[in-house]
Amino acid sequence: MASGKLLRQLIKSGAEGNFEAFRRASEEVIREERGKRHTLLANDLEKILYGRGNLSNDKKKPYLEQLPQDSERGLPLLYVKEPVRCFEDVVLSDENKSLIEEILVEYHRVELLRSHGLYPVDRILFCGPPGCGKTLTAEIIANELSLPLAIVRTDSVISSYLGETAANIRKVFDFVSSIPMVVLFDEFDALAKERSDDAEHGELKRVVNAFLQMMDAYEGKSLLIAATNHEKILDTAVWRRFDEVLSFDYPNLEQIRRLLSVKLRGVRREFETDDSRISNMFKGMSHADIERVIKRAIKDMVVSGKEFLTERHIESALRKEEARKKRLQQ
Repeated sequence: MASGKLLRQLIKSGAEGNFEAFRRASEEVIREERGKRHTLLANDLEKILYGRGNLSNDKKKPYLEQLPQDSERGLPLLYVKEPVRCFEDVVLSDENKSLIEEILVEYHRVELLRSHGLYPVDRILFCGPPGCGKTLTAEIIANELSLPLAIVRTDSVISSYLGETAANIRKVFDFVSSIPMVVLFDEFDALAKERSDDAEHGELKRVVNAFLQMMDAYEGKSLLIAATNHEKILDTAVWRRFDEVLSFDYPNLEQIRRLLSVKLRGVRREFETDDSRISNMFKGMSHADIERVIKRAIKDMVVSGKEFLTERHIESALRKEEARKKRLQQ
């Protein structure tokens, strides 16, 4: 719970209609709650204060008014959002966590690096199966760097018109080169598939060539992150364009226990998150699958009027998840 002094500041500024003071007091409350590891509450308060994952009004205009569009359909080529998730919201392997921390240190010491003629990492490749935290990690990096997250919309970038896809990629690079942000090329394999594949037509090969040339020439202000679930089909020339490559995978039992601890923080329950019986129930599942099961179990607890989350709620949610996967496979 926030301190009495903070609550007095919050209510006083709200009663007086002093929005700036109200915002500062609210941000202090959020920082205090996050410091107490009340992550879910802190995230909810941030969404209430700033809006549900959207840029606050003073930050919207510089980006949304200038977003590049696809000439064929007039669709925006990027979706820009203000990141709200932080390091506490993700469970990473020790290697990935260490690499990301090193990258963040480079950006926090950018002036020191530049004084020695050096620059921070600005091109990163995320590989691994779906649901293992690639997009979430990109958002966390953006949040840690206090930058907006721009997600490249592959469905808008890829055009049916000859030469238009490469032109769209050029528009994206021109835009992110001038405005500092973290840029996520999701489903990257759609833009960088192996050129030696005889099944692919000449237009896709021209797109890959264009993308590689733009990567080589890139000297912009943004951090570029490409994410793929199918790294084996990437063109071999793509790999050396990235400063760092992070491999994501399904969580092991220790990571599952940590993930359960994060997702169940603040939830009253009849079991411990480090109980091996509970963690083994999620073995072989992705981070996203585990989070979906936990949310379903909590919903079941709430709608059934129960005060504590039980093993039965988890088992029921797991059965529903298994049924969901079977329907998707049909």
